[in-house]
Amino acid sequence: MKTRIMYIEDKSQGLSGPARIGRVEMTKLGKTIYYRGRTFRTLGGRGFKANSYDVQTGGEFWISGPRRDGADRLYGGRVAVEIDEDVRTEYWTKIRRLPQSKARKRA
Repeated sequence: MKTRIMYIEDKSQGLSGPARIGRVEMTKLGKTIYYRGRTFRTLGGRGFKANSYDVQTGGEFWISGPRRDGADRLYGGRVAVEIDEDVRTEYWTKIRRLPQSKARKRA
């Protein structure tokens, strides 16, 4: 399985929900994603402002590659996004290209 840093936003309660930047594992085609003991599968275009669902709960999520400009949320403006500790330095230096921000825990 391959790993990648991704943006993960919970859409189960509405258009804007809690979000994180973290490292996920994914199958070769990317149809199944694993993150922190949870399994997500693609909605195949059937979701409303969501592209994946949690296999255990059925809750909908938006999962995508993080944007270089940090504007990952579809809705909710610039609400803070938590960054997992194990990807923080890589996120700020390689994705956002802001190495001076690598101590920040939120995007």
